[in-house]
Amino acid sequence: MNFHVVTLFPGSLDSYLKTSIIGRAIRDKKISVKTANPYDFGMGKWKKTDDRPYGGGPGLVEYAEPILKTVERILLKTKAQKLKPRIIIFSPSGKKFTNEMARKWAKSGKDLILISGRYEGIDARVKKILKAEEYSIGDYVLTGGELPAMVVIDAVSRQIPGVLGKIESVEEHRVSSSEVYTRPETLVWKKKKYSVPKVLLTGHHGKIEEWKKKKSKA
Repeated sequence: MNFHVVTLFPGSLDSYLKTSIIGRAIRDKKISVKTANPYDFGMGKWKKTDDRPYGGGPGLVEYAEPILKTVERILLKTKAQKLKPRIIIFSPSGKKFTNEMARKWAKSGKDLILISGRYEGIDARVKKILKAEEYSIGDYVLTGGELPAMVVIDAVSRQIPGVLGKIESVEEHRVSSSEVYTRPETLVWKKKKYSVPKVLLTGHHGKIEEWKKKKSKA
């Protein structure tokens, strides 16, 4: 699966995308993550990508044209594909992104174009022209769309066969608990003992699964 992140700060994604499971998925060609910078199509001599908002207010708004040209270039490169990419803009007012969406997007086979805005946001005409979908990853405001883009990449990628190694690693294929333990059996910390719940040491799979179900609902 291919992800295309439209961002003024492509370097902000590097560290996360090179490490752990996502980094391995990229190296194994299970997924592809590419960035495209609207600065390449910046306006005027100084390649400006933002300006003051009409109607007044604080901050700056990203120009429509550099983003539209950036997405257009991505669409030209993916033109040979049977399925048209899904275009997403991140906004606190967007529809809430869920794990169910991650599963559907992974199965769809469509590329994802993730437009990561900055400052006060993106000129609203971008959404209208591209017929982009607007999503939020939570009820809070971030300084940019790069973090939401990485959340989507992570959530969708782990639904792709082979990315996690075993299908059982995907939560919906097993009973997952909010409480997990490993060695030692008894942890001594500042003269107090903290032990692993006895049921996890019994080897009784039925009782263990029942305990996990209770904890997952707690």
